Amino acid sequence: MTQNQNIKINPNKIVAYLGKPAKEFTKDDIVEFIVANGITMVNFMYPASDGRLKTLNFVINDIDYLNTILTCGERVDGSSLFPFIEAGSSDLYVVPRYRTAFVDPFAEILTVTMLCDFFNKDGEPLESAPQYTLRKACRAFREVTGYSFHAMGELEYYVMAPDEGMFPASDQRGYHESAPFAKFNDFRTRCMACIAQAGGRIKYGHSEVGNFTINGMVYEQNEIEFLPVDAEDAADQLMVAKWIIRNLGYKLGYNITFAPKITAGKAGSGLHIHMRIMDGERNVMLADRRLSDVARRAIAGIMRLAPSITAFGNTNPTSYFRLVPNQEAPTSVCWGDRNRSVLVRVPLGWTSDVDMSASANPLQPASSFDTSVKQTVEMRSSDGSADIYLLIAGLAVACRHGFELDDALDIAAKTYVDVNIHHAENADRLKSLESLPDSCAASADCLERQRSVFESCGVFPPAMIDGLIARLRSYDDRNLRADIGGNQQAMLELVHRYFHCG
Repeated sequence: MTQNQNIKINPNKIVAYLGKPAKEFTKDDIVEFIVANGITMVNFMYPASDGRLKTLNFVINDIDYLNTILTCGERVDGSSLFPFIEAGSSDLYVVPRYRTAFVDPFAEILTVTMLCDFFNKDGEPLESAPQYTLRKACRAFREVTGYSFHAMGELEYYVMAPDEGMFPASDQRGYHESAPFAKFNDFRTRCMACIAQAGGRIKYGHSEVGNFTINGMVYEQNEIEFLPVDAEDAADQLMVAKWIIRNLGYKLGYNITFAPKITAGKAGSGLHIHMRIMDGERNVMLADRRLSDVARRAIAGIMRLAPSITAFGNTNPTSYFRLVPNQEAPTSVCWGDRNRSVLVRVPLGWTSDVDMSASANPLQPASSFDTSVKQTVEMRSSDGSADIYLLIAGLAVACRHGFELDDALDIAAKTYVDVNIHHAENADRLKSLESLPDSCAASADCLERQRSVFESCGVFPPAMIDGLIARLRSYDDRNLRADIGGNQQAMLELVHRYFHCG
């Protein structure tokens, strides 16, 4: 398919109107679209330390004012957004990134929204800004490896609404369920359409395992999975997607949560991150239809830094009620093929060199489609409490670190598991593997031990690491999982406290 054909069917209205991909947007393009389409407002959005997008609204007074805000951005109070910024010197600039522009699907007044970068008083990128940390991580990855780092997320969430008592779903059997047993398929597809209009590159959506009723309320778990793109774009898309899902849920009277755990014995919600390493347009995760040494080095880096990555991907006490043995969430630092009990899974790839489409469709001519582009590896520990930019930055650092380790391929070999790690025959092997932390406090300890790797190449500022460690320890949850693990009421109270995390 040609670029022109791609643009014609692109759901982003600005892309379709301008006839160019979003990465090529200029200020003049944004002005042209706004004038031609009667847009009367502009929104700037940017993340804060709570992991949620914040919004600044502008009425377009005239072309000169529109040009001013698109060029200069605006001042904001950084101390109200980030705890590491003091009120006495808190002014920051927010400046829009034109490539992120989309038409707000919820605004009653026609509005164009853009994500922003933070800059300090000297006009330099804010060192501790989440987006800039990710940018530095991707830059360091390229400089060390010569490759680019791509990512995508599996965004899991629960939808809650009153139980109407019709076509009840089977408890914990909601995976890929269809209507009417799945109640929120239409809601999910509407979310997907809005995310696509906002520039999100979606792979697919489906209902997930979690499906139950408590106190007259239906809890249904869903997932929207994205396509792998440049890691910075992947983080932006996940942030916007969470904002869209919550907004549409609010408009329809549904409550939404991305919380890692809802209650004991029910499926928690993860935020699995898939990664691939690219040499230009070529995916280098495979060699001769097998996982390449490049991929194994990246996995080794994740194996080495996995305990401390929880500091970015599992950021409140409920996270560690999801990371328990004998469920689909991982607890041991290991990896394997097609294995959902491990920390890093190598998903089933299209490596058999068999044209399955021709087999399923006898009239279809043989295809020469390059399936290697689809191969990724999946990190399964992170959840909806994650700071998305810092999580993906941490994974980029870990994969880069694998290239810096002389014994990376040995580490990969020693941490490989080919069957469920919790099966009895793996008891001795399980004892030899490192475990993920079991609390925010333990996660902070891991980050403190391994912080030098994240700070190397100037990626994570030391002050940011100090702040993350202090915040994790402030939960004082070192024994919390043991204290209330079997107490459903205490668990519900804890979940309620962190219900709208991230």
